[in-house]
Amino acid sequence: MSDAREWRPDVLGEPFEQLTLPLGTDTEGDVVATLVRYSPRPRLHLHRGPAADADVLYVHGWSDYFFQTELARFWHDQGARFHALDLRKYGRSLREGQTPGFVDDLAVYDEDIAAALDAMGHGEDATARRRLILLGHSTGGLTLSLWADRHPGRADALILNSPWLEFQAHSAGRAALTPLVDLRAKLVPNAPMPNVDLGFYTRTVSRTMDGEWDYDLAWRPVRGFPVHPAWLTAILAGHARVAAGLSIQAPVLTLLSARSTLLPFWSPDMLRSDVVLVVRDIAERALWLGPTITVSWVQDALHDVFLSRPEVRQAAYASLERWMQGYLDER
Repeated sequence: MSDAREWRPDVLGEPFEQLTLPLGTDTEGDVVATLVRYSPRPRLHLHRGPAADADVLYVHGWSDYFFQTELARFWHDQGARFHALDLRKYGRSLREGQTPGFVDDLAVYDEDIAAALDAMGHGEDATARRRLILLGHSTGGLTLSLWADRHPGRADALILNSPWLEFQAHSAGRAALTPLVDLRAKLVPNAPMPNVDLGFYTRTVSRTMDGEWDYDLAWRPVRGFPVHPAWLTAILAGHARVAAGLSIQAPVLTLLSARSTLLPFWSPDMLRSDVVLVVRDIAERALWLGPTITVSWVQDALHDVFLSRPEVRQAAYASLERWMQGYLDER
């Protein structure tokens, strides 16, 4: 496997760059993750932002990849160095013949995160390091929450954008479903399961429909990637761990839409709500992540809060900045 250990121009254009992170091989061939950084020309900052001397690592959700250029600019304006990680078999890291997004244990991503942090100067042996802020969306929020619990002291803050911390049928539905999914995972781990994604979330986000964002529909399909039993088993195991309670010592901020709209048919309300998660259940689960938890409700937000309408995401950014002024300036 070639080791492309150099920063190259990214698909988002200047000033974004990408670095391929080789992760060995599995049954589907070479495995890589891809680190993206926002690297504009240096300029004079007239004020010290609350994220000065900090590095941000963003991790995307299921059937997704990093394309949120505005998010990168926000963090740069706050004084941070922004990085995003396309996990193995997602987006920039997906190779021909691979099953998109597939893992059978969320702890596998420890390798992806370790490689990214090492490239950012936040490896386990780093001494004079900058502050580290982890930012995860949806499944990425679940992954980072579990990682932060397993790696105490590594992150200075954890920010979650609509994290998938509980199954949509809540704990009772998860408990009933888990044995069935576990059995199927043992028998046919890679068999495709019925697709329940009707494409409504894409409709709220994509410029080709009712949204305002341009992105690669091959890397972020209209109805998502096929789901497989072994992958769903890993997700349900992660939900069970969260439900049992984590011990994340860093302060945690969870941003959520103020309401959910989960329906089997299209409704205009979906343009102003989360169409993926039951936000009240997620807020409840967030309280079990650690001792210092903040939940911020964002009125009219989408599932990805930072892909909402301009006025909504500006409110989300303002809420995030207020939280940082309280929890980062004192650290």
